[in-house]
Amino acid sequence: MKKIIPYFKERSGLSLLSIAVVLALLPVLGMSDTWLLYLFLFFSYLSMVTMWNLMAGYCGLISLCQPAFLGLAGYTLVIFTWSGLPFYLGIIFGGVIAAAFAAVISGPVFRLKGIYFAVGTLIVPEILRIVFYLWKPVGGQLQGGGAGYMLKGVSGLTLTEKYWFALVIGIGSVLLVRSILRSEMGLALAAIRDNDRTAASSGVNVFGLKVFAFVIGGFVTGVAGGVFFIYQEYIEPASTFNVRWTMTLMIATVVGGVGTQEGPIVGTAIVVALHFLLARYEGISLLIQGIILVAVMLLVPQGIVGTLRETRAYLLFRRLVTGT
Repeated sequence: MKKIIPYFKERSGLSLLSIAVVLALLPVLGMSDTWLLYLFLFFSYLSMVTMWNLMAGYCGLISLCQPAFLGLAGYTLVIFTWSGLPFYLGIIFGGVIAAAFAAVISGPVFRLKGIYFAVGTLIVPEILRIVFYLWKPVGGQLQGGGAGYMLKGVSGLTLTEKYWFALVIGIGSVLLVRSILRSEMGLALAAIRDNDRTAASSGVNVFGLKVFAFVIGGFVTGVAGGVFFIYQEYIEPASTFNVRWTMTLMIATVVGGVGTQEGPIVGTAIVVALHFLLARYEGISLLIQGIILVAVMLLVPQGIVGTLRETRAYLLFRRLVTGT
């Protein structure tokens, strides 16, 4: 048995590498721009959903301030591009700023518990939305009715190049969480997920691990936000610090399966499909997504992955994603 387990882990790693190579070659093989856009959004959202699942599914942190990480990273990217610096450095530093912001606010917001923590984090993006309505981080003329900025130096990027950026951060986020959960830290996170009081009494540094997950989540979400904004090429406060982002991440995590490694992949695929299907119903799309979220919580509270745990297809999928 000890010889068989490493064999499957090795096979799983090779399978993931093969899939990553194939995905990277899709634009070269002639995939249409429509499907490239779908995959771009899938991998961009996947990284954010994976981080939200790490926080909510393993640490019990129902964080509603993800738009704050996105916005701070996006405006950092604006500052870098308007200063003539490479946009890819802006993406990285955007993640760093988002992580630093997560570390700073973790002190006060972690004093709140349960629903109070969720409400406390919900206020953060609203405060930043007002700040960026009033503050011009790079000066100059604001553009559009939303008081926004166009990004400089990214208009020459092709959809293929933007897709590759999203692919790297999407797969990277999955591998990051996979490595965390397979380490000793993963055992501690599993203990926190089951019962944080029992974990604390067993010597687990619950507070430290929650801060770690919060900061890592802020960094990866910020980097993913930077990648998204190089596609959009425009940023403004209302749509950036918007609860719609939080709703998207929650729906993907809950529909896929909270606290599972495979759930974010399944949930993100469904959310991106809904994004395209509901594009013509933009005025009520958020309402429809909310109804879907409530229906899933009532009918299949464990999510799709949780419901299909015993099927052979799930076991093969899990072996591919987690190597177990």
